[in-house]
Amino acid sequence: MTEKDKDMQANGQDPREMDINSDENQAGSSHLNDALPEEDEADKLRSDLDELRKKYLLLNADFDNFRKRNAKERIELINTANKEVIVALLDVLDDSERAAKQLETSGEASAVKEGVMLVFNKFQNVLQSKGLKPMEAMHEEFNPDLHEAVTEIPAPTDDLKGKVLDVLQKGYYLNDKIIRHARVVVGK
Repeated sequence: MTEKDKDMQANGQDPREMDINSDENQAGSSHLNDALPEEDEADKLRSDLDELRKKYLLLNADFDNFRKRNAKERIELINTANKEVIVALLDVLDDSERAAKQLETSGEASAVKEGVMLVFNKFQNVLQSKGLKPMEAMHEEFNPDLHEAVTEIPAPTDDLKGKVLDVLQKGYYLNDKIIRHARVVVGK
């Protein structure tokens, strides 16, 4: 017998009952401990779920704001896309107005011709600086990706068959992308 058992007998308690009671207490406390972790785990899962819902709502709101901002920027870009070209052409417009006034007052054909050629060259230079390039089509092989055939006429020589004989309307590239096909007459 241990000292503890002797003390229990002295107090009138049976040491074997204490062992049984202590086993029941331990079993009961372990049962309570099993229930607590399940409740804690459920609470943790609920809090995680609430946190994920909040994150989802914030992410959804951020995406919605991004979409609205992107649409607004796209509209602004479309509205101001031509601004740079128009501002560059204002000088040509001013020169054209001066040339028109000069046509009314001047009687010299050579001075008028020179003024019109200056305005035309300035206009052409402004457009070229913005990336516009004329398409060379005369005596080239007909290409439906580049040319629009208006009509076919008999070719004066055999080597001009299937080639462009006349350009009715020039084609243009803008930054190496076709913006207008050349309207041509093709030899057959």
